[in-house]
Amino acid sequence: MSGNGKKPPLVADKRYAKKPAAKKKAAPTKKTAKPAARRKASPKRAAPSGPLGWILASFRWVFRLFWAFTWRIGLIAALIIGGFSFYFAAQMPAMADLIDGRTRGSVTLTDLQGEVFAWRGDQFGGMVTTDTVSPHLHNAVVATEDKRFYRHFGISPRGIASAVRINLRAGRGPLSGNGGSTLTQQTAKLLCLGVPFDPNKWDSERDYENDCRQGSLWRKAREAVYAIGMEIAYTKEEILTIYLNRAYLGAGSRGFEAAAQRYFGISAAEVSPAQAAMLAGLLTAPSANAPTRNLQRAQDRASIVIGLMEDQDYISEAQARDARLNPATLSDAARANSGGFFADWVMSSGPEFFTRDTTEDVLIRTTLDQRIQAAAEEALIEVFERDVREGSEAQAAIVVMSADGAVRAMVGGRNITATGAFNRATQALRQTGSAFKPFIYAAALDLGMSPYDMIEDAPTCWERRGSASWCPENYDREFVGPIAMVDALATSRNIPAILVSEEVGRGLVSDVANGFGLQGDLAAGPALALGVSESTLLDMTGAFAGILNGGSQVTPYGLTDLRFMGDNTPLMDATGVGIGERIIREEAARQLTWMMTKVVDEGTGQRARINGWPIAGKTGTTQGSRDAWFIGFTGDYVTGVWMGYDDNSRLSGVTGGGLPATIWRETMVRVLEGKQPTALPMTIPQRPAFAGVLESRGGEVADGDILDLLDAIISDGN
Repeated sequence: MSGNGKKPPLVADKRYAKKPAAKKKAAPTKKTAKPAARRKASPKRAAPSGPLGWILASFRWVFRLFWAFTWRIGLIAALIIGGFSFYFAAQMPAMADLIDGRTRGSVTLTDLQGEVFAWRGDQFGGMVTTDTVSPHLHNAVVATEDKRFYRHFGISPRGIASAVRINLRAGRGPLSGNGGSTLTQQTAKLLCLGVPFDPNKWDSERDYENDCRQGSLWRKAREAVYAIGMEIAYTKEEILTIYLNRAYLGAGSRGFEAAAQRYFGISAAEVSPAQAAMLAGLLTAPSANAPTRNLQRAQDRASIVIGLMEDQDYISEAQARDARLNPATLSDAARANSGGFFADWVMSSGPEFFTRDTTEDVLIRTTLDQRIQAAAEEALIEVFERDVREGSEAQAAIVVMSADGAVRAMVGGRNITATGAFNRATQALRQTGSAFKPFIYAAALDLGMSPYDMIEDAPTCWERRGSASWCPENYDREFVGPIAMVDALATSRNIPAILVSEEVGRGLVSDVANGFGLQGDLAAGPALALGVSESTLLDMTGAFAGILNGGSQVTPYGLTDLRFMGDNTPLMDATGVGIGERIIREEAARQLTWMMTKVVDEGTGQRARINGWPIAGKTGTTQGSRDAWFIGFTGDYVTGVWMGYDDNSRLSGVTGGGLPATIWRETMVRVLEGKQPTALPMTIPQRPAFAGVLESRGGEVADGDILDLLDAIISDGN
């Protein structure tokens, strides 16, 4: 710098020596190209004056104020959201601790062969990760639930805006209906934003989950902040892993591993594109879309998911076409969907802390035979479709058990796929009618009476204190005179049954019936013999099993053993159930069995006959035809059938020897198919010499014919 204050003019470097003139002209050009000259070339338009100017000036002022306020508030909100997000991120537990969040356990029931046939509670098939599940399943979930999952930071402004637009167009509130939630937000909701289940705050896990799903504005804000915190704490694959394990997929399945096993009988690592699409399709409405509830609906939803996978290039056009042409179907066990009544009974009969209220995963082995269960269900459906008028609301129930009380099949009503429904086999207390009569004759035989002992079938009345005499009738309103006990049982005569009951004593008859398993207070008067007392089909079938096994008490049971899943040591088993103490002599039981074969061979139960098979049984029809029964047995199985109306209405033209015996036969034909006939444990009593003589004379002996009768007896005996 020099002290004279003058500076040399600034000029550009001399790059183009051959054109000095152009260089000289650059100085005045730069000098004249000053800002003032440019402003003159493009002068500003004068601001409007007057009222319009005041309005525009006010608008600009308000806008500047609003902008100044908004960006500051936005900055503060961003700092608050960021702070809370980092706070939530710091509180997040290890990913593995969030995999199984169930507050209650599950119960898996297996049949006689060890095959799973029913599930109860929340099933969890075990932990899976994004690396261990089928790639098709991974892609189906992302394609269906959040195609921008790998590009957002936990929330999707585009998704929220789209959801608001859809809701408004549908006439809903902006936050009602479509929520625009990302997979991360859905996972945050599954975690209930980190709030654990507290039994003191919520009455049930369902109430807890409903509270977690509420859609208030404040809840949505917390959910968004928590989701951002998850994105900070976990990787995308860890977030998706939590989701894959905690999502509910219908039919009690928690997580995709449990669902794959429940519906397809395979692991989540093995599912095909069609199966993956069906599973992912359940996420929108797991209960309604469950394939065990409506397979066609589940397949239709899966077709939509396949389209999404194809559009996002997760599968090829050929793979999509093959998945649509070959939709996913249920496994044999899931398709059967049988044994629901049986499973409910086993669950209700076991200890609550291991069944209905278990917090652990429990495995129960049962006595169910799925082949016999299918036979009973098919028989019931066929008879109702073939022989019952359309629109009838009559119900029926079936129980099949072994002689030791092990229940092999149970149908509690016409809706064979029902779960948690009213079970008419175990819960319906109904009058037993003539199905009670074998226990009268059991008491008589146990006292030493013979099946050939004669009883007078004639009009008889009993006095009743404070009311008119009771004069019962037979079903056919006729009286046959003297009749042997065996014939009285075969033809279900009422008067002989009452007379025998009165002769041996009502108390003894009640004791025998109670001993065989008919619980509760039995009728105190002579009507006891006509089956006016109530019982369940299960107890009645178990009582007949006591006759088959030689006169010992039988306790029906369905649970073989119970253990924790993965543990080989049973916590409880069937020890102490089944055959119990003796009720009547074995010889008496064997004679009674023979008497009951006459019911099927010659009496009221002839519709139950099966060629080549010895069968014993008893029909029952109550007063007013409100209940109809047939309970019978072969050498291997005891089967009971009940039919009636839930509201106790009168059956039209139905007796125990009609439709119930037909259902019994259709069931047992299927059960016994391919088997060799088994002999019944029975004793044919010696026929007294005079029995044939009395029958030849019509059961009557005229005065003065005693000597002729004695001669005939001697002659018959020779």
